[in-house]
Amino acid sequence: MRRLTGIVFVISLVARPAFAQQTPPSPPVIVTHGQAVIKRAPDQAWVGIAAESRAAAPADAQRTAAESMKAVQSALAKAGLPADAIRTTGYSLQPDMEYVNGRGRVRGYIVRNQIEVRVDDLQKLGAVLDAAGGSGATSMSGLRFDLKERDAAEREALTLAVRDAMARAKALAAGGAVVLGPVLRIEDSGDVRPPMPYMTMRAEGGTPAQTPIVPGELEIRSQVTVTVKIGL
Repeated sequence: MRRLTGIVFVISLVARPAFAQQTPPSPPVIVTHGQAVIKRAPDQAWVGIAAESRAAAPADAQRTAAESMKAVQSALAKAGLPADAIRTTGYSLQPDMEYVNGRGRVRGYIVRNQIEVRVDDLQKLGAVLDAAGGSGATSMSGLRFDLKERDAAEREALTLAVRDAMARAKALAAGGAVVLGPVLRIEDSGDVRPPMPYMTMRAEGGTPAQTPIVPGELEIRSQVTVTVKIGL
């Protein structure tokens, strides 16, 4: 009889922890999405400007490209750009190859020096492009616009996206005859950025007309996912 009691006692010790590990049911929730779009006029621009030269000897190509880039930077300074608004983004020296009957030979060398320019006053942007094109730049590309205070605009868009999600949650709760409880989770789905406007230009010589620039508007988009507890 004592032996039987001991067996029952052991089974009780094993079964009790298994019962305690049962996962409680998840609370009923509403999961909804919100989004917001803010439109702002850009107040900043970037553009890539390059000076390219060709010569029979590498040193000659480098010297010509250096002279052209110095002239470009001097013209940009006269256009009102500060020194910290200009940075070098690329420099290359490579052979200029030509192929005849499947055989290649070096006919010269190409040097390309590229800078990126930041323009904080968009009223000067056309003059900046004209100054670069008239002083030695051989190409301009990648013109794009943005906001100086983009972080603040993105936070505003996030706030509006959460409000949109909560409005949707309230509508769902009303339709389902349930009561909204506390917010359990808010997830930032990421900033969705449309492609920036851009353009590509090549200098063809001569005196260009004043370049007209129309920045238009930028769209700052935010998306969120909100999980809200509900009660009956």
